[in-house]
Amino acid sequence: MPSDLTFTAALVWLVFGYLLGSIPFGLLITRLLGLGDLRQIGSGNIGATNVLRTGNKGAALATLLLDSGKGAIAVLIARALGGDSAAMLAGAAAFLGHCFPVWLGFQGGKGVATFLGTLLALDYRIGLAGCAIWLVTALITRISSLSALVAAVLAVPLAFVIGMPGLGWCVGFMAVLILIRHRANIQRLLAGTEPRIGRRG
Repeated sequence: MPSDLTFTAALVWLVFGYLLGSIPFGLLITRLLGLGDLRQIGSGNIGATNVLRTGNKGAALATLLLDSGKGAIAVLIARALGGDSAAMLAGAAAFLGHCFPVWLGFQGGKGVATFLGTLLALDYRIGLAGCAIWLVTALITRISSLSALVAAVLAVPLAFVIGMPGLGWCVGFMAVLILIRHRANIQRLLAGTEPRIGRRG
């Protein structure tokens, strides 16, 4: 626990971030638009990439913005009211909430959009670098999972390079979880069978 936060304060920010992050926007949007149960489409993931497989680009964009936004909002509110340590706790908890939402039996998304939104709010330099790395990798490979993995892994040393070790450990925690959540994707990447961006489920 960060030394500048009491146990109670840390717990409050963890719970706040987790509950905000656990809102399954992709699932809610596809249901509202009559696109079916997202968990039965494509990869079954509740994130923007799988929403895109429904063929509705607007729904995918809305999911991307809302999933990234909930991580950013958690960070900004926590920083304004509790400082930088509270911001890192709330951001990491929002990321956890997206990956393991209590409302869906702890079966959530892979956290990429929430990760990038959290990064942008924690430090815009690392956030912009992460988004740029994702975009360049996606343009070259057309593979969303590979773009996410590269962005997550490279964001960790960037935090240490700019002299923010505390943030580096926070980013490292999220990056490791992204790698774990992408186990199946990594296996398909190695086998050459990972689907490309825009492929419908």
